[in-house]
Amino acid sequence: MAQTINKTVKALVITGFGLNCERETAYAFQLAGAEPAQVHLSDILAGDRSLGEFHILAFIGGFAFGDHLGAATVFANRLKYRLRRELEQFVADGRLIIGICNGFQTIARLGLVPALEGSRFEPQIALAPNSHGVFRDAWVMLRADPASPCVFTRGIDLLPLPIRHGEGRFVPRDRDVLQSIRTAHLAPVRYVDPESGAPTDEYPHNPNGSVDAIAGVCDLSGRVFGLMPHPEAYLSPFNHPHWTRQKLNGVLPPEGLGLRVFRNAVAFARDNLL
Repeated sequence: MAQTINKTVKALVITGFGLNCERETAYAFQLAGAEPAQVHLSDILAGDRSLGEFHILAFIGGFAFGDHLGAATVFANRLKYRLRRELEQFVADGRLIIGICNGFQTIARLGLVPALEGSRFEPQIALAPNSHGVFRDAWVMLRADPASPCVFTRGIDLLPLPIRHGEGRFVPRDRDVLQSIRTAHLAPVRYVDPESGAPTDEYPHNPNGSVDAIAGVCDLSGRVFGLMPHPEAYLSPFNHPHWTRQKLNGVLPPEGLGLRVFRNAVAFARDNLL
C-alpha cells in the first residue's frame, strides 16, 4: 500500500464540466474531519495533481458535459481513456471512492461498481431514465443493509435523503448480476416506504422505478460506493423539510443524518490508510 506523508485524511472532490455539488461535498468531508480539495478534472489529466495524493475520491452530482449522449457518458469515457491506470491503482491501494447522483452514474458506466469477480471497466449496471419519465426532486427514505460490506453505510439504519435526477432507475445487466448483488449484499441502501420501512416498488417512495428498490451499490470490498440520493445535501438538521416538526416532537438530530456517510469514510481511512 502506498505510504502517506502526514496523518490527515485527504479527500479529492473532482470538479468541472457541469458538475455542481463540489462545495457541499467538500464541506461534508471537512465536517467529518478530512482535508478536502476541490480539483478540476483538467488539472488531474494534465498531471498538476494526482489521485495518489488522496485517500478518498468523490465523484459528485451535477450534469457533467450536460449529460449529452446520456448521463455521465462523456465524463466516464474521458476518465476511462485518460485515467484508468490511476483509478485501478487507487482501488488496489485500498482507498475509497464515492459517487453521488451523477457521480454514481459515472462509476456505474466505468464498471467500478459492483465490479463482480473483479471485473472493472465493464459496466454491469445502468442508471436508466426514471420510469415516470420526469425529473424528480424530492426527499426519500432509505434503509441500509447491515450485512453489506459497504464502509460508508456502517451503523446506519433508516436514512432520509433528497434526490434530484432524471436518470436514476437502477437496472442490472441481467438476472445473474442482480442475484450476485443480492447474495453478496452489494446494495447497501434501498428505497423504502417511510411508514413500514420495507423496500418498495411504489412511486413516489421508489422515485425512479429502480429494480429491487436499489438506491445504491458497492463493490465487494465495500470501499467503492455509489448512490443516487444526496447525503451531502443533509449536513444540517435544518436541511430536512420537516425540521420544525422534528423540533416540536423532540426528535431533531444534532446534525444532518447524511453526514454519517462521510464520517464513516473518514474514520475508515484514518484507521486503515494513515
